[in-house]
Amino acid sequence: MTSISHGSLGTRRILVVDDNAVMRRTLRHLLETQDDWKVYDEASDGREAVAKFDKEKFDVIVLDFQMPGMNGLDAAKEITSRSPSTPILMVTLHHSPQLAEAARKIGIRGICPKADIKCVVEGVSTILDNKSYFNN
Repeated sequence: MTSISHGSLGTRRILVVDDNAVMRRTLRHLLETQDDWKVYDEASDGREAVAKFDKEKFDVIVLDFQMPGMNGLDAAKEITSRSPSTPILMVTLHHSPQLAEAARKIGIRGICPKADIKCVVEGVSTILDNKSYFNN
């Protein structure tokens, strides 16, 4: 796979959040095919993601929407209130224009449907370039 370049910014630290362990492994594999991208941590729900973010900052967060306890929108709201500049890409089975609009309003930079999970690499690359990625 071809690597997407982001200059000499060093290794990008990624937090992957999904309640499904298989999906976390899939996302890790996809993301780590890129040079200088490293999944430094994982979380299985929104509360755990916020707690991990509070302890250690990440360059980008890949966040599932529907999770038990605290969902992705609520977790993103907490994270963006602490660090508005941290780019977040939401992945979801429930992609809709309404969800995309709600995501934009709270500061999520992009959304990727799980039905097209390979778009995660393009989405992360786009939001790391400080652009929006709303793949319809």
